[in-house]
Amino acid sequence: MCTSFTYEDADGKWYLSRTMDFDFDMGARPVVIPRGYRFKAAVDAEGIVAKFGFVGSGRQVGEYAVVDGVNEHGFGAATLYLVESKYNEGPVAGKQNLASYEMVPYLLGNYTTVAELRDHLDDINIVAVANAFMGNIVVPLHWIVADDTGDCAVLEQTGAGLELFDNPVGVMTNSPDFGWHLQNLKNYPQLQPTQAPARKYGTLNVHGFGAGTGAVGLPGDYTSVSRFVRMAFMREVGEKVSGQANAVNTISHLMNSVDIPRGAKLMDNLSADYSQYRAYCSLSDRTYFLQPYDDQTITRVQLTEDLLNADAPTEFAVQHQQQFVSVN
Repeated sequence: MCTSFTYEDADGKWYLSRTMDFDFDMGARPVVIPRGYRFKAAVDAEGIVAKFGFVGSGRQVGEYAVVDGVNEHGFGAATLYLVESKYNEGPVAGKQNLASYEMVPYLLGNYTTVAELRDHLDDINIVAVANAFMGNIVVPLHWIVADDTGDCAVLEQTGAGLELFDNPVGVMTNSPDFGWHLQNLKNYPQLQPTQAPARKYGTLNVHGFGAGTGAVGLPGDYTSVSRFVRMAFMREVGEKVSGQANAVNTISHLMNSVDIPRGAKLMDNLSADYSQYRAYCSLSDRTYFLQPYDDQTITRVQLTEDLLNADAPTEFAVQHQQQFVSVN
């Protein structure tokens, strides 16, 4: 389970952010994939070539598995769980055949804008391939994509083919499908950051208890349905700030509303589904920020020509114990 959203700062720069919520340690860390890197692929014997370099969160499990990030052209993508996903049974000649978990490396390595992806959607064929790292299941995923113009869309395959939906709210979570979440927002037009107005019940004039009453009814649980509504509201009312540091700080505060601490959400086997990390992609500045659960210090990696032209991927370690600024 995860939450993702876009944010435009006061300077007109765009960000794509996400929580990675899962019930076992993904072991992710920042990794830069250089231009021209060829991924080993589950379906295509020729592999997947990344024409463009990108930075994201990943782990080497036989091959680099990258689940979110931004590329050198300011195009970003993130993968989230969608149990309704249905993929094709086999490869199709003339198309790029991919397992679901290979989509983010392919997208970041080959597209510059959401508009370009729209024009080439028919080039992609997602094949139902099991993933050993995930317990030999076909991982049911959907994807949010965005670019530095603010264009945002959602990729899903729940029927006959892959579909791309414009994302007018800039938010995505998990099941149900994206269209359902947009319809569900019609239940919440009354939400507002201001104080609710007084009203009469009979002859009694009723006033709210104070500031914040306009958001009474905002769902507060950790289901994907509630997180979608909560993040759509927070994104809409959140402060617009200037400068990268202020923007990332603001996004982090907005993300607090959907961050899941260990113990608050348990699976059927009582394992904790929690926010293992948060990622903030500066689409305009081609910069990636990672904030792990165990250390809320934010690690920043900027795409540079040296990293983009390296002979191999570059990994960056993150701390897994909270760091402090000691003043005495």
